[in-house]
This record gives sequence, C-alpha cells and structure tokens, in this order.
Amino acid sequence: MVIIAKKILREFVLRHPDCEGAIEKWYDLTKAADWKSFTEMKSIFNSVDAVGNDRYVFNIKGNQYRLIALIIFKVRTVFILFIDTHSEYDKLNACNVPYKK
Repeated sequence: MVIIAKKILREFVLRHPDCEGAIEKWYDLTKAADWKSFTEMKSIFNSVDAVGNDRYVFNIKGNQYRLIALIIFKVRTVFILFIDTHSEYDKLNACNVPYKK
C-alpha cells in the first residue's frame, strides 16, 4: 500500500517515543500489504475497526494510541488522518476526520 504521510508518524514518535516500535511495525506491515478489502486488512490487523466514510481505526501499542486512516482500496492508498492517545481519539467523531492536504 502507498502510505501518505509518513511525516505525521515521525512527528508523533518524537512526542511519544515509547510507541516507536509499534508505529514502525504498523508502517512496515501496511506498506508491504496489497489489501483489496477490509476483510483482507482485518486478517493482518484483527483489531482494526471500520468507522464509516472509508475511515479505519487501528489500535497502536495495545490500544494506548489510536490511528485513523482513510483507505482507498481500489488505488492501494492509505492516508493517515490522525494519530494520538486513546483519550484524544475519544473526543473525535472518527468517521468525519478530514484529510488535510
């Protein structure tokens, strides 16, 4: 999959270095994947949730952090929309998180 934008992950790891290994694992597995559907993605990340509007929520580091991605399976592209603590995630409506260019 093509992942846009890794910069968000790098900046997050600078603020939360404890999750670096978990972020790297998520990135490596996602980049190597060729998912054509949610079901295929779920076989790799069994805790991922579809929240609507092509948004998917991943638990990072044992659910300590949450990552929201906009995924367009047809063009093999993952847009990282949000990554932060679980408590910050709880303040959002995940299916409406916008993609910022």
